[in-house]
Amino acid sequence: MGRFSQLGNDLHSGRRSIDFVGRRWYLYAVSAVLIAIAVFGLSYKGLNLGIEFTGGTQYRVPVASATQDDADALRTAVVDSGVEGVGNPIVSTAGDDAVQIQVEALSLEDSATVTEAIVAAAGISADDLSQEDIGASWGRQIAERALIGLVVFVVLVVLFIWAYFREWKMSVAALVALAHDVIITVGVYAFTGFEVTPATVTGILTILAFSLYDTVVVFDKVRENTAAMRESRKSYAQAANLAVNQTLVRSINTSLVALLPVGSILYVGAVQLGASSLQDLALALFVGMAAGTYSSVCIATPMLVHLKNTEDDVKLAEKRARARERAAADPYAAVPNFAEDMPIHNDPGVDPSSQR
Repeated sequence: MGRFSQLGNDLHSGRRSIDFVGRRWYLYAVSAVLIAIAVFGLSYKGLNLGIEFTGGTQYRVPVASATQDDADALRTAVVDSGVEGVGNPIVSTAGDDAVQIQVEALSLEDSATVTEAIVAAAGISADDLSQEDIGASWGRQIAERALIGLVVFVVLVVLFIWAYFREWKMSVAALVALAHDVIITVGVYAFTGFEVTPATVTGILTILAFSLYDTVVVFDKVRENTAAMRESRKSYAQAANLAVNQTLVRSINTSLVALLPVGSILYVGAVQLGASSLQDLALALFVGMAAGTYSSVCIATPMLVHLKNTEDDVKLAEKRARARERAAADPYAAVPNFAEDMPIHNDPGVDPSSQR
C-alpha cells in the first residue's frame, strides 16, 4: 500500500507520468475493437429480453423454505414437461416462502401441462399455485420511459458541462465516453445471454451517472491545469495528461470501492440465488462502472485534447512547449556563433580597456 501511495504522489507531482494523451490512438483502437465486438454481439445474438418486454407467463410456487435446490428442482420439472417454449425458464427464489418461474407466453393447453408439472414437483395443490400472464405492453412502456429518461439525461449533461466549464467540447467528449460505456455494457448482455429486465434498465441509467461523475472530476483538474498555460510552460496536451495522472489513483480507488460490493451482489445473484433481479442490476452496474472508469481516463480526456488541438491558443502553447523542449535538450543552441567582427569586449575574461 505504501508503494501505491508513493506512486500516487509521484503521479500527482509529475515526477512520474503515464502518457494517456500521447497514446490516444492506441486507446481509441482498443475501444473501437470493444465496441465492434459489442455491436457484433447485438447483431448476431441479440438481447435476451425478459417477459416484461416480450410477454409471458409467471408462476409463483409457495414452499416451506425457499432454497436454490427448490428452484433447481422446479426448473428441471418445467423443462421436462415437454412443452415447447419453456426450454429456458427463469426460476428464482422470491423471498423465503416462494419460488418464481417465468416462461414464454403459453396456450391454455400448454399452460395446463406446465401447471401439472409444477404442482407435482412442488407437492402442492393447483389452488395454491399463483399464475399471472404478463403482456409485452408493460415492457414497451418501460423501454419508452427509459429512452425518454436517457434523452433528458443527455440534454442535462450537455447543459451542465457547458455551464460549469464554459466549454462545449468537454460536453462532446463526455457524451462520447457515455456512449462508449452504454454500448459495451449492452454488448456484454448480448454475449452472455443475461436476461434484460427493468432492473437492467435501471442499472444502465445508473452507470451513466457514475461515468459522468468520474469524467467531471478529471475535467475539473484539466481546467485547473490549463487555466494559465503560458505561466505553467506546458502545452494543453501536457497539462491535460498531468490532470489525468493526478486523478488516476483517485479514480482507481473509487472504482474498486464501488466494484467490490457490486461484484459481491453479482455473485450472490448469479450463483447463490440463480437468475434474479439482483443479478440483472449488478451485472449492468459492474460492467458499466468498469467501462466508465476506463472511458473517463482513456477516452474522454484524450478526446477533449483531440478536439482542442484546432484552437489557436492551444497551437501556440504547443509551439512554445516544443521550443522549450528543444532548448532544454541542447542548452548550447542559443549560444551565438563566433564571428570575426564580434566586439572584443564580448569575450569572457578579457578587459576591453587593455585592448585599446
